[in-house]
Amino acid sequence: MPSRKPALGFIFATLLLDILGLGLIIPILPRLIEEFHQGDASAAAHTVGILTALYGLMQFLFAPLLGSLSDRFGRRPVILISLFGSGLDLLLLAFAPTLGWFYLGRILAGITGANFAAATAYIADISPPEKRAANFGMVGAAFGLGFILGPALGGILGDIGLRMPFLVASGLTFINCLYGLFVLPESLSTENRRPFNWGRSNPAGALLNLKRHPAAAGLAGVTFLSQLAHQSLPSTWVLYTSHRYGWSVGETGWSLALVGLCAAVVQGGLTRFVVKRFGEKRSALAGLSVAVLSYLGYGLATEGWMIYALIVFASLGGIAGPSIQAMISQGAGADEQGGVQGTLGSLGSLAGIIGPPITAALFAWFISPSAPFQAPGAAFLFSSLLSCIAFAVAFSVLQKPKTPR
Repeated sequence: MPSRKPALGFIFATLLLDILGLGLIIPILPRLIEEFHQGDASAAAHTVGILTALYGLMQFLFAPLLGSLSDRFGRRPVILISLFGSGLDLLLLAFAPTLGWFYLGRILAGITGANFAAATAYIADISPPEKRAANFGMVGAAFGLGFILGPALGGILGDIGLRMPFLVASGLTFINCLYGLFVLPESLSTENRRPFNWGRSNPAGALLNLKRHPAAAGLAGVTFLSQLAHQSLPSTWVLYTSHRYGWSVGETGWSLALVGLCAAVVQGGLTRFVVKRFGEKRSALAGLSVAVLSYLGYGLATEGWMIYALIVFASLGGIAGPSIQAMISQGAGADEQGGVQGTLGSLGSLAGIIGPPITAALFAWFISPSAPFQAPGAAFLFSSLLSCIAFAVAFSVLQKPKTPR
């Protein structure tokens, strides 16, 4: 074990390098799939939806397991082994000769990508309750900074060759693994570890375990609905902006870089101020309100420049996630943070299983000649409706008096 003291900066750097690698391939993967379908955007949308759902299924199955393993053996080994597996997966995709290899790659990526349960539990380990919302916001900031450089660089490399971003992402992931091996300290003390239990380590058992915390269960439902609404973005963004606004790979990359910049500013700095000023409950409800309006805007925007304005506005909704996550975390003990974060990851993954096929199908149907009318933004309108429901559930749960854990 390294002798360094656990600190937020270590896990932030680990997450940043991880997201940078993922961001490189986001603007590339849908277009590469489109090549396998000879340029058929509708068929590519269906395949991307299936691949994304497969990734979500693996995370749904393995997030509680990795979270529970991190409660037993510590966060560090789980994070390092997962990073090594991610690097191998990206290397595989860089040389995949057929579409079938991408299905295998998504399976491996979903298993290894479940390490965010251990990463967020790491943050909970080192954060006092009153600072957890702000520190969970740092996860969003890592996402944001990774998305500033990742998609933009992915767009540039993609113009050179659609396989190049996979090679670069693989290299960054292996560097990240080496960084963690020599620098990242363990955050979970020996006295806060608990025996491994299969009942808590499978998705059904993990979800049922939330019944012990009624408020957390309700907020977990809000998290699920929000994640389900979010699926319209990764499953249709590249194809939607290309179809409706004629964006190139580079333009798509720059739009995602703007997403990252705004997320870094909001979740890395603004969230800390807003939560301190208005509290977690009000911050969560305000963020959910912004999400409702943002998806509505994406679905109705008629010009490409409108999307950039909407990205800036939508980033304000990022204050909801850390606020909700902090309220859920505060209801769990120090020896079960990994399991709780794994359960939240599992819910997000369940949304990743259900959402992409639905949103991709909505996009594909409403751009096809057989549709009753053309509505490329139908998936985003669906997400706006889901966000309305999430707001209503959150409002109901947060009006109830808080009970001791």
